[in-house]
Amino acid sequence: MLEGLQERLARVTKTLRGEGHLTEYHIDTALREIRLALLEADVSVEVVAGFVERVRARALGREVLSSVTPAQMVTKIVHDELVGLLGGSTTELDLKGRPAVVMLVGLQGSGKTTTAAKMARWIKDRKGLFPLLVPADTSRPAAREQLLILGQKATIPTVDTRDMDDPEAIAKRALREASIKGYQVLIFDTAGRLHVDDELMSQLERLKAILKPQQILFVADAMTGQDAVRSARAFNERLGITGVILTKLDGDARGGAALSVREVVGRPIVLAGIGEQVDNIEQFHPDRMAGRILGMGDVLTLVEKAQDAVDEKKAARLEAKLRKNKFDLEDLRDQLRSLKKMGPLQSVMEMVPGMSKVMPAGGIGEGQEKQLKRMEACIDSMTPQERRHPQLLNGSRKKRVARGSGTSVEEINRLLRQYGQMRKLMKRLGKADPRALKRQLGIG
Repeated sequence: MLEGLQERLARVTKTLRGEGHLTEYHIDTALREIRLALLEADVSVEVVAGFVERVRARALGREVLSSVTPAQMVTKIVHDELVGLLGGSTTELDLKGRPAVVMLVGLQGSGKTTTAAKMARWIKDRKGLFPLLVPADTSRPAAREQLLILGQKATIPTVDTRDMDDPEAIAKRALREASIKGYQVLIFDTAGRLHVDDELMSQLERLKAILKPQQILFVADAMTGQDAVRSARAFNERLGITGVILTKLDGDARGGAALSVREVVGRPIVLAGIGEQVDNIEQFHPDRMAGRILGMGDVLTLVEKAQDAVDEKKAARLEAKLRKNKFDLEDLRDQLRSLKKMGPLQSVMEMVPGMSKVMPAGGIGEGQEKQLKRMEACIDSMTPQERRHPQLLNGSRKKRVARGSGTSVEEINRLLRQYGQMRKLMKRLGKADPRALKRQLGIG
């Protein structure tokens, strides 16, 4: 997201090298590029004006510390101001009350229904609470069936409301069921419209009076830019939203909504959707997002995702196999699956510091994602013996594997070459002194 800002800031830092302090000329040059990048990212004009003025006030005339360069100083100031623009600190969800009611609102197509299931799964996994999903979008065809399916996929209990047409009656029934069965969180998926209208708002106001929600979260599609910000403002004026969930941050978004909504609406971004799977949602951390925007990476989130994706017992077995130089294709398949659990490859790579500078133009697209899936399909089509002993794969076996996986012999050969290169690397790592390896990695 916001690749333009990354590129322009990198361009700006080149002009600041070798300078002893930040002059007005240097600051104006830098801010001109930053202003253009923010406007191109669809950040609102008033937000851009305020942001640029704050950066200028902090940077102008400041002496550069001996340990940093003017370029680093500008980056630090811009980073700090981005953190402030995005909310300053991480906002925790208020889930007090039994049940704690969370009401999701927003326009049709913003991703409310999918977000409801993702959020329920996140609350269960991260907070250790037991949520209940309530489909109450009676205006969109198949919306309730969709949430029932997603709830089943996320292993979250879901109220079957397909025999009910009144959202208010659904709300009363859901409250009774949550109270009787002891659910701790009730997530209520409401109807949307293509545009804000009085009928929708009136219905939501009546639901708010019945549910008395602890949280009213506006679900905004990050790809809609300023439309999402205008809608958030309208919903906040009528309902008093408590926070925002941004969806589709993994898409080809200009990102203006992320940088504008907190400043314009005055409500924090609490969660962000980063993929299509039910576990592709994460808590929104302003400091980490600012680091990603500026190409600094996000190591903390990367570590958290790795911990969630990696099975500790499997990791221990893999370490033992590396020591004995027995890394095989089954191990490679396990690593591919763990990587897939961490979310879209583009999002994962953006968390690695400096990776934005070496990624291909346009980022990592569907082609690379599909290549990983095809590699996994190739390995799945092999017999267990072939996976453990790839040298058995002769010409006829490769043809059989290619047919079974819907790939080609050339792709099988490419996979085996890549596996061979990985095996050589693993062999060197397996022989390395752990203490020396830690010193090389700078972690010991």
